[in-house]
Amino acid sequence: MHRSGSQVSFWSAVSMGIGAMVGAGIFALLGQAGAMAGSAVWISFLIGGVVALLSGYSIGRLGARYPSAGGVVEYLVQAFGVGRFSGTMSVMMYIGSLVAVSLVARTFGSYAHAMLPGNTPSWLTELFAVAIVLLFMMINLDGARAMARIENLVVLVKMLVLVGFAIIGLIFVDLGRLAPSTYPPESMIFYSVAVTFFAYEGFRIVSNAAEDMEAPERTLPRAIMTAIGLVMAVYVAIAIAVFGNLPPERVLEAQDFALAEAARPILGNLGFQIVAVAALFATASAINASLYSVTNVTYRLATLGELPRAFGKPIRHSREGLVVSSALIILLASFFDLSQIAAIGALSMLIIHLTVHLGHLRLLRETRAMPAMIVVAILANAATIGLGVYHLARSAPWLLLWIAMFFLTAFVTEVLLHRLAGREINTRCPES
Repeated sequence: MHRSGSQVSFWSAVSMGIGAMVGAGIFALLGQAGAMAGSAVWISFLIGGVVALLSGYSIGRLGARYPSAGGVVEYLVQAFGVGRFSGTMSVMMYIGSLVAVSLVARTFGSYAHAMLPGNTPSWLTELFAVAIVLLFMMINLDGARAMARIENLVVLVKMLVLVGFAIIGLIFVDLGRLAPSTYPPESMIFYSVAVTFFAYEGFRIVSNAAEDMEAPERTLPRAIMTAIGLVMAVYVAIAIAVFGNLPPERVLEAQDFALAEAARPILGNLGFQIVAVAALFATASAINASLYSVTNVTYRLATLGELPRAFGKPIRHSREGLVVSSALIILLASFFDLSQIAAIGALSMLIIHLTVHLGHLRLLRETRAMPAMIVVAILANAATIGLGVYHLARSAPWLLLWIAMFFLTAFVTEVLLHRLAGREINTRCPES
């Protein structure tokens, strides 16, 4: 990996994780989770946070033992070796990462469009999504120093707005709207956990900064757990504030920009504008941090032969994988809607996390992690996947086919690249 010569500090790493999580979380997924869990969505965010903390412990211990810009890709290789299985899962994680960033870009476009007059053409949503990805692609081309500097500023601004909104919302909350009698069936709350976990999933990008950290064995685990803990507190507080001031149907009417709409009863149109601007900051910082992560992942995959070597070629202070990935994100953000992206991305990344935790069992002597914690992480992830699959099988089975297609694409990519590599070796070293 090209080293920028700079270091990502503990708080820069925490900011990176918060930036990725919040941008893809409360702004993008509050409406999606609320559609299932209603006024009990705060419980779903709480459970999703616990699942994320368990996953964060596992990934943090792996990162402490194997600090690498490849992050999860490195852990899969360490656990399962370089082969078709680890390669397929690594490529799938890359595809899942692209889906996640496209969700954030689409959310940025939705909030930007919502701030314009009502007769504004809807295609501007896609235009805004494309523009923000291109902007942060250029910023990331300047390397980790520029990424961390921008991330710290953006995270500070959006967290001040979110915490302020949560405090004001909690002051005016109507507890009657949060009474258990208003909750949907318990099964719907549990089904929504897959979506709320996806709101935390961005914490893994902290592991991709390991090579730019000083003493990653100490910094990385603490940064991951700190970021998840802070974000969980904010998510739960905002979920209570929103559904304690607004009936679920009002939130769902503005599903793509639900949080800004929820500010209207409390702060009026000014509140809508303030929260919408915070959403733009939040989603922008998530794209910033995630593009940095995706670049490191593609570099590691290229060195392992799981992606074409072009992904690892230097360009300015970054790699060509950044440019290619940005182009793919733009395509996904332009042709998929938020609900589809959320469902596909949530289950795909849960499967990746489950695979990593299963692999961790083979590395316990190296990582010195508590076995019980890893087992609980496996059980929590497996249960969340099972509930999510069951719900999709009943409500939108065609989305399960999309997930299967993505895994098939990852496997075919892995096979074709290895065959191509084998042919190149045979061409260079013909039999005598």
